[in-house]
Amino acid sequence: MVKKNTMGCGGCYGVVLVLLLLFFGAMKVRSDSSNHKYKSGEEVPLYANKVGPFHNPSETYRYFDLPFCSPGHVKDKTEALGEVLNGDRLVTAPYKLDFLSDRETEVVCKKSLSKEEVARFRDAVAKDYYFQMFYDDLPIWGFIGKVDKEGKVDPSEYKYYLFKHLHFDIHHNKDRVIEVNARTDPNALVDITEDKEVDVDFMYSVKWKETEIPFEKRMEKYSQTSALPHHLEIHWFSIINSCVTVLLLTGFLATILMRVLKNDFVKYAHDEEAADDQEETGWKYIHGDVFRYPKQKSLFAAALGSGTQLFTLAIFIFVLALVGVFYPYNRGALFTALVVIYALTSGIAGYTAASFYCQLEGKNWVRNLLLTGSLFCGPLLLTFCFLNTVAIAYHATAALPFGTIVVIFLIWALVTSPLLVLGGIAGKNSKAEFQAPTRTTKYPREIPQLPWYRGALPQMAMAGFLPFSAIYIELYYIFASVWGHRIYTIYSILFIVFIILIIVTAFITVALTYFQLAAEDHEWWWRSFLCGGSTGLFIYGYCLYYYYARSDMSGFMQTSFFFGYMACICYAFFLMLGTVGFRAALFFVRHIYRSIKCE
Repeated sequence: MVKKNTMGCGGCYGVVLVLLLLFFGAMKVRSDSSNHKYKSGEEVPLYANKVGPFHNPSETYRYFDLPFCSPGHVKDKTEALGEVLNGDRLVTAPYKLDFLSDRETEVVCKKSLSKEEVARFRDAVAKDYYFQMFYDDLPIWGFIGKVDKEGKVDPSEYKYYLFKHLHFDIHHNKDRVIEVNARTDPNALVDITEDKEVDVDFMYSVKWKETEIPFEKRMEKYSQTSALPHHLEIHWFSIINSCVTVLLLTGFLATILMRVLKNDFVKYAHDEEAADDQEETGWKYIHGDVFRYPKQKSLFAAALGSGTQLFTLAIFIFVLALVGVFYPYNRGALFTALVVIYALTSGIAGYTAASFYCQLEGKNWVRNLLLTGSLFCGPLLLTFCFLNTVAIAYHATAALPFGTIVVIFLIWALVTSPLLVLGGIAGKNSKAEFQAPTRTTKYPREIPQLPWYRGALPQMAMAGFLPFSAIYIELYYIFASVWGHRIYTIYSILFIVFIILIIVTAFITVALTYFQLAAEDHEWWWRSFLCGGSTGLFIYGYCLYYYYARSDMSGFMQTSFFFGYMACICYAFFLMLGTVGFRAALFFVRHIYRSIKCE
């Protein structure tokens, strides 16, 4: 008797831990938000974060890497894991912005810039360097200078100016800070065009204003700027367009498949009544081979385990997003959630891989478990090592400190690996058997010669195009947020797009699997996984288009970070959607072969 494949204790253990994490994590994130009440004249913390080229979001440096006025003692702010991963390096700023204390023009410091320092500032201005600060956990941006190109054709004639006066407009509601803006005085400029020593008086001023905006809504400003009305209309139009397209195509394919399958069932039933010795054709002809275990079954099971874990991770990230954890400028919350939830869901990967591997009558489940643990983490680790080395060479804030690397290693050693092993043991001991409605023959049938368009690569191209077309419009906004300075806040739309992606991937994989079986090609296991995951390859192709046609990113470091980390993300999509495609195809194949009588 076939035993049902139920969730083992390892998977339950991981899920319970994740749920606990979501509960306490959401509470922790909310409590960490600045909720200070201030008295008149009380010091409100202002932290300088980083500077960098505006068009290269990954290439950022510490604020005082440029020769700004620094306070007597620069104090680093203690940061969470996600903030460090995000490249934030907050230090005390030299400006005094006491609560409700207006300041006219005040000098921060008088500094004599050497030729080398002037050259560094000029290079930064030429590359459109911006700065970022945080005041009571509210972000502040500004450019450090400007290039005067008016009426000049030759770049050697350009004039470079450094802004020396920063004005802060701060809004408050009684004893709370609500909004802060920084602007530079266009008349307070220092000419840094030539390599010569320059004396600079860095100055600032502060103006406090009353507002009626409640403290709870102070972040709405950033949400509104991220989704302007016409952008929101485009978002919804793309969703409606995708939904209509998906419904029409899935309805069209479902109608065809149901009609064809109905005819197949009638034909096979008639053949059985008419002549039992009549030669079978079509997908019924390979009923003795369709459930033959795939080649490289250890790798296949490991890919399913990793894909299931990544799918679970995506679902929990969406849950956190929809309940409002990733509100604008909740610094590092997303990275922290990714690291911790991935660690806690490793038990699901171990259980799924080991259980399926044992169902396929695999013997070396320990090696399968090691393969599962390294299938995604291995390429990610190699990519990280290379990119972190590049960041160290550039002295960029993207280079992780040694302490952070140790923390990540400890999470992997003390959480990820033990849960993976526990999940693997539970999967091995589940004693589940593979549910096959037909018997597998001893020797495989020869696959007939098929036309080129039925090969793996053409099928992958067809399978990946439709799901990619459903998410294409939304990809631009996601890329503009991850690799730009826009803020993505409409997670409800993104979740709908994700559901559409899953449905289309499952359906197109089922359709192609049927056509493959109808052509008497019984090696559908790997093909369904590759077709399902092919959307990840299309997304990486979009990366090339976005980098060269839609962005102004440049330089070795930014290029390496963009294509390196996007390769890891697309690989994760490949594993996740491949798992979705195979699971849908397996359900379909079991269903159709259970519906016919096979000798």
